[in-house]
Amino acid sequence: MGPLIVIVVLVLLVLITLLAGVKSVPQGYEWTQERFGKYQRSLKPGLNLIIPYIDRIGRRVNMMEQVLDVPSQEVITQDNALITVDGVVFYQVLDSAKASYEVRNLEQATLNLTMTNIRTVMGGMSLDDLLSNRDSINARLLAVVDEATEPWGVKVTRIEVKDIRPPADLVASMGRQMKAEREKRANILDAEGFRQAAILKAEGEKQAEILNAEGRRQAAFLTAEAREREAAAEAEATRMVSEAIASGNAQAINYFIAQRYVDALKDIAVAPNQKTLILPIEATSILGSLQGIAEVAKEAFGGTKR
Repeated sequence: MGPLIVIVVLVLLVLITLLAGVKSVPQGYEWTQERFGKYQRSLKPGLNLIIPYIDRIGRRVNMMEQVLDVPSQEVITQDNALITVDGVVFYQVLDSAKASYEVRNLEQATLNLTMTNIRTVMGGMSLDDLLSNRDSINARLLAVVDEATEPWGVKVTRIEVKDIRPPADLVASMGRQMKAEREKRANILDAEGFRQAAILKAEGEKQAEILNAEGRRQAAFLTAEAREREAAAEAEATRMVSEAIASGNAQAINYFIAQRYVDALKDIAVAPNQKTLILPIEATSILGSLQGIAEVAKEAFGGTKR
C-alpha cells in the first residue's frame, strides 16, 4: 500500500502542477504575471502557460471601457455663486501593467482627480459662463484629466457634467431676470413696429404729395397749351380782320366789335349771383343785328370754313 499511496500522491501533484501552470484569461481582461513578486508580462485573453510555484497571477485588469459616477459636490464660481455639480467619467485601461503598478486603487484615484479638476475649472468661471458653456467645460476637463491619467496607462474618453444646480434664491433671480429681458425685447419690438408704421405712413404721404404735384404740373401744362392755341387762333383771326380792314372792308370791324360784345354778355349771363340782366338800348340794337353777324362774318372771311 505504501508505494501505491506515493504514486497516487505524485499523480495528484502532477495534475495540480499542470493545472496551476495553465491560465485561461476571459475576453476583455488582462492578467499580470509576477515572478517572485516582480512583474513579468501581461497575459492576454485565452489560454496562457506560466511556471507553477514560481510565477503567479498578480492583478486581473478590466480592459473594457468603464463609467465612473462623479458624486455631487459644491463649487464656488468666480462671481461667488455656490452651485452643486455632478457628472460621469468614461475611461479605458490601455496598459494593464501601468494600471496595476503605477497607481494604487485606479478608480478612486481617477475619481479624486476628476473632482479636483471640476472645482479648479468651474471655480475659475462665472455662473453665466458655466450655464452657457457646458461643452467647453467638458472639453477642458477631459484634456486635463486625460493628461494626468496617462502615466497610469489609462485613456479618459469622455467627461460629462450632468447637472449644475444653483441655489434656489439664485434660480428665482435668474427667472426674474429672464422675464425682464423678455419684456424688454417685447417693448423693443413694439417700438420698432410703431417706427416702421410711422415711416410707411410718411412715405405714403410723400408719394401722395408727389403725385398731386405731378397732376397739378400736367394740368398747368395742358392749360397753358390750350391758352397758347387759343391765343394763336385769336391772333390768326385778328390778322385776317386786319387784312380785311386794310383791303377797305369796314364790316370786318363791326364783326370784331359785335363778337366782343356778345362774349361780354355771355360772361354776365353765366355769373352765379346774376338773376336779372339789364341791357342798354345800344345793346338791344346790337342784339337785333345778330342775325346780320353771320352775313358780316361771311363777308369778312370770304366764306372760309374753320
